[in-house]
Amino acid sequence: MSGRSGAMGRRPGSSLVLLAFLPAIVVAGPDDPCAAFTWDVGHERALFAATAELLAAAAAPNGAPALKPERLYRLQLIAQARVVFAVPPGKRRPPADGYGGLATITLETPGRYRISLDQPAWVDVLANGAVIAASGFEGRPGCHAPHKIVEFMLPAGVALTLQLSASAAPAVQIAVSRAPGQ
Repeated sequence: MSGRSGAMGRRPGSSLVLLAFLPAIVVAGPDDPCAAFTWDVGHERALFAATAELLAAAAAPNGAPALKPERLYRLQLIAQARVVFAVPPGKRRPPADGYGGLATITLETPGRYRISLDQPAWVDVLANGAVIAASGFEGRPGCHAPHKIVEFMLPAGVALTLQLSASAAPAVQIAVSRAPGQ
């Protein structure tokens, strides 16, 4: 036997270094509902693995909390019947049904962005009071990291209003991020 220690010439403790990094690796197994996205959602999955910052959504456009891109938030919503939306939500539900709220975001760079949520809810984005149409969306039942992603072409330097409505839950996790290739 040579002077090397451990099996096949490895140094003692080298396996421990490798094991230290394993918890940070997110592996989607065949039974993972989050593995069914057709879009590349690796960036969103990494954002949803972070600790969320707690914020309360606003009941009216004035005083809505400001979100920053590339961060995960846990947004406390309000009974939808109490929310005064800037424009009627794109998805209609009886006013007493569900939760909603408002937030804002101002981007430094225009482009295609994704708004990701951990559960079903409707998202409208407004610039200067006008609704910006979504350019695409994906969602996966059973996945909450994230559950739903909606893409928008968004301008820079404009305070955008995010309207959340029709949520069955009183809080949602939300992240705004640049779409891949942007």
